[in-house]
Amino acid sequence: MVKNNLTLFSTSLYRAGRCLALVLCVLVAAGVHGAVLKVHVTSNTAPLQDAVVSVRSADRAAASSAVQPTPAPVAAAMDQRNLQFSPNVIAVQTGTLVSFPNSDDVRHHVYSFSPAKRFELRLYHGTTADPIKFDTAGKVVLGCNIHDSMLGYIFVVDTPFFAVTGEDGLAAIKTDDASEWVVQVEHPRSKNVWQQSVTAAQLKNGLSVDLGGLTPDPRKAKPISELDALFK
Repeated sequence: MVKNNLTLFSTSLYRAGRCLALVLCVLVAAGVHGAVLKVHVTSNTAPLQDAVVSVRSADRAAASSAVQPTPAPVAAAMDQRNLQFSPNVIAVQTGTLVSFPNSDDVRHHVYSFSPAKRFELRLYHGTTADPIKFDTAGKVVLGCNIHDSMLGYIFVVDTPFFAVTGEDGLAAIKTDDASEWVVQVEHPRSKNVWQQSVTAAQLKNGLSVDLGGLTPDPRKAKPISELDALFK
């Protein structure tokens, strides 16, 4: 009886050990899964803010076995402050709902004629405007019918892997384990769209992309005019 109990105990302990080892392997694999793609974007060697970096798997076999892409975020926001869109540039995945709160003390009339999304939000204050769903990839240029100096951009991408560069021109994107990626970099004031295939080995060293010269910034800060005052 004692031998039988010891045998059962040893067997249970062995099985528990194997289960623990399996769990540890899964945890370790999860910890190292994926890679971080770092991209430094410049304009004539100067760090470039508001560049949109997006990546897509170029390896179908790896893509099929990689972690499933995260779903599109349920919401994003493009605010209006000091008679400007804030932030000036956002990037969203296709299918995202974007709200347009108006934090100014004047009413705005937001619109876009871009092929990727045509819409308008008539004169409003605060958060009364309904969110807009952006379901087609492309660049959406925003304007205000009342304030011509207002200009904003929404880049809609068909991948869950993207980022917008900060003041230092840097973007860091968490990706899956594909062996090759197609990287695209664009900016609202650049005529160039940079695109290149990048291997996993190159990911370790990061990428440096120079988009060259930019067109002048069309936004002009100006005080509230008598016409603007009518829409308070």
